[in-house]
Order: sequence, then C-alpha cells, then structure tokens
Amino acid sequence: MSGSPDEGRSGGARRELTAAVVGAALAGALALSAASQRWAAVTAERRPPLPPVSGTLTGGAAAPLVTAAGLVLLAAAVALLAVRGAGRLVVGLLVAVCGGALVWSGARVLAGGVADAAADLPGVSGTSVTATTVEVAAVWPGLAVAAGVLAVLAGLLVVLRGAAWPAMGRRYERDAGPAPPRSAEDRTDDAWKALDRGEDPTEPPPAPRSGRSA
Repeated sequence: MSGSPDEGRSGGARRELTAAVVGAALAGALALSAASQRWAAVTAERRPPLPPVSGTLTGGAAAPLVTAAGLVLLAAAVALLAVRGAGRLVVGLLVAVCGGALVWSGARVLAGGVADAAADLPGVSGTSVTATTVEVAAVWPGLAVAAGVLAVLAGLLVVLRGAAWPAMGRRYERDAGPAPPRSAEDRTDDAWKALDRGEDPTEPPPAPRSGRSA
C-alpha cells in the first residue's frame, strides 16, 4: 500500500535536507583536510657564496581562505538543522559563498598565484635572492576546488528548495504533543494493578502538600 502524497513530499524534503547538510559538512571537512597539507615547495637561489634556501607552503599559508571557509561550512551544516525560512536562506547563501571562495583559492594556487605567500618564508625574501622556484602539488588545491564545487551545489540546493524543509525544533514540537486518551481496558488494567499493590483504586490520589510543616 503506497503512502499519501503528503508523506512522499515530506520524505523528499527530509532527503534534500540530509543531502544539503552532508554536502556542507563534507565540503568543510575536505577543505580543512586540504588546508593542512603541503601545497607547494619553494626554492630560492641566492647570490654566491650563499647557498639556496627552501621551504614549504601549507594550504593554510598559500590560501588562508580555505581554512576559514572550511570552519564556516561545518558550522553552517549544523545551522541548517536548526533554522528555517529566511534564516535558512541566509545559511544557504553563506554555504554557496564559501564554496566560491574555495574554488577561487584552489584555482589561484593551481595557476601559480603563490608568489606573495612564498616571499614570506624565512630566507626566501631579501635582496640576496636572485630567483625563486615554486613547485605546486596539484592534488591539494584540486581537492579544495572539488570541496568548493560541492559547497556551491549544497548552497544552491538550500536556496532553491530549503523553504519546504522541516526544522529540527518543529519536529520535536510535533513529537511532544498531548498523550492519546486512555481506553476503558487500560483503566481496568490500572485498577487491577492498584489492587495487587494493596491500594484502593476508587480513592482519589492524595493532594500534594504545600508549604512547610510546623
């Protein structure tokens, strides 16, 4: 026997909400994971007799927005469960913006835009440096780009479809409704249980005591 159309729509809305939450959380986790890895190796040639110096750039140093966007995405994934209406729209836009920041940051590093970050490494900057070579490990900036695309898709899903999704608070309010009325059979069972305990089921329960005894 198939469910009602309302149940089908409710189930679809929950699945969409789950997809958006998982997408935002996964994008944030991927971004933070990528940011902690080595994105580039830097080698600076210096005037003789000074030897060359080398260093590495993590994702957090080469593209600081990656770490910030990852943290915001994790927080947004939790917020999507608690808000609805205009608040959910704002969170969806924030998720999409963070995704765009991740795509831009990863693509910028892949295009070789790490000169400013490389110049800040100890020994690389200075008048003695004659040439600087940067070797980018494409896998980690590429992972940041993939996380950004995932976040953009999750954010657009929230913006376009989020208004129809349930909120965590509303679900709990619905579950906490009044208890159903007790049947005559239930009341009879309660009376027999009271007799087994040596109580008189016809007597009203004692009134609660108020105040302090003298």
